[in-house]
Amino acid sequence: MEVETATAGAAMEEERELSNRVICQLADSEGTPLGAPIFLPESAGPQELQQLVNKLLNNEEKLPYAFYVSDHELVVQLGSYLQKNKVSVEKVITIVYQPQAVFRIRPVTRCSSTIAGHTEAVLSVAFSPDGRQLASGSGDTTVRLWDLNTQTPLFTCQGHRNWVLCIAWSPDGKHLVSGSKAGELLCWDPHTGKPSGNPLTGHKKWITGISWEPVHLSAPCRRFVSASKDGDARIWDVTLRKCVMSLTGHTLAITCVKWGGDGVIYTGSQDCTIKMWETSQGKLIRELKGHGHWVNSLALSTEYVLRTGAFDHTCKHFSSPEEMKKVALERYNKMKGNAPERLVSGSDDFTMFLWEPAVSKHPKTRMTGHQQLVNHVYFSPDGLWIASASFDKSVKLWNGITGKFVAAFRGHVGPVYQISWSADSRLLLSGSKDSTLKVWDIRTQKLKQDLPGHADEYNTLFTFAKTWLRLQAAGVGL
Repeated sequence: MEVETATAGAAMEEERELSNRVICQLADSEGTPLGAPIFLPESAGPQELQQLVNKLLNNEEKLPYAFYVSDHELVVQLGSYLQKNKVSVEKVITIVYQPQAVFRIRPVTRCSSTIAGHTEAVLSVAFSPDGRQLASGSGDTTVRLWDLNTQTPLFTCQGHRNWVLCIAWSPDGKHLVSGSKAGELLCWDPHTGKPSGNPLTGHKKWITGISWEPVHLSAPCRRFVSASKDGDARIWDVTLRKCVMSLTGHTLAITCVKWGGDGVIYTGSQDCTIKMWETSQGKLIRELKGHGHWVNSLALSTEYVLRTGAFDHTCKHFSSPEEMKKVALERYNKMKGNAPERLVSGSDDFTMFLWEPAVSKHPKTRMTGHQQLVNHVYFSPDGLWIASASFDKSVKLWNGITGKFVAAFRGHVGPVYQISWSADSRLLLSGSKDSTLKVWDIRTQKLKQDLPGHADEYNTLFTFAKTWLRLQAAGVGL
């Protein structure tokens, strides 16, 4: 009798233990399963899952991960989350793990420096790939270089005859190119502030975008592409000091241009199309159609590693272009993984499209929700999120893999012009016509900091007369 009672008790205990477990499938952001489905106790939380994933991936160095169930971050015990969100435990629960940056950005709380110098509106700004310098272009026709460690001016670069609308650093940090309203381009030596030669001319109207060839494809950096209101894009060689290719085919102005990690150039235009160009002969590869109005903005999932090249939060120095190229390629491949490079476009038609251009000319998904034109789109540095800014005064957050809507950030009282990510993908900054900057926390999906201070509306983030520098991580700019 006692044996039967003990056996029954053990069976009940085992049943109770099983009932407190949930069958789960761990998967990466692309949906690739990590092993077979496993039973997890309801008491398991992010810390236990982190240990499990590190063990299953055989990580020698333990890495931080975030976990998501149905696009909602798991920040409590599994049982509490399932109960609160009324998730059925009769089916396998998919838990998506996402690697997090090993460094963490200090949230900006105040203006750390007012950098005066320009006598007209600041129209463009760009951090150097190593995060040590800031370049700014202005309506006063000058480009200025600033030291971010001392937050003081370095050089005033004079040579343009009209407003400086665009600036872009080469990914190896050796060159800075600026484009003006007059349609001319100037290449500068960041170490001296002097022009590297005469202006590069050819465009008939103003410059709308500049993008450099990735350093993992060519080191040292020599080629960049410029886009213009005249409807053409041109590839230039800074060593030869001339245009080596013209990309013609758009029927209206080109609004944005990106040089992708696989060597393809993407141009978005007011003719509602996105064109893909190969860069050995300048031939049109593919046309991406779908938008019903102007294409205003393009962003690549690999954009952050393309812009920063071999530089990261460790501030490592490189002895040769070959070493830099090798490290940049490793960073690019690690970031891209096995998935194709993704492209997102934002338009005057209030919509966005997510594309995998190497796979198909058709969009992966159409992203709707904005009530007015989409002014700016931007992938997070880790490629897992997309943020969009609109004239409807909102910022929206989307899943960077699927394009699924995640959250809306409201608080601005004017059109939102631009957005920018912190290097660790944990914070998002938005700048608006209402003359404020707002910092949003991606984990909580709430406003983290309101940053007033500018006397006029934002045309470009991080500077108009003031620059918030604390969003840099160990010297790596946004």
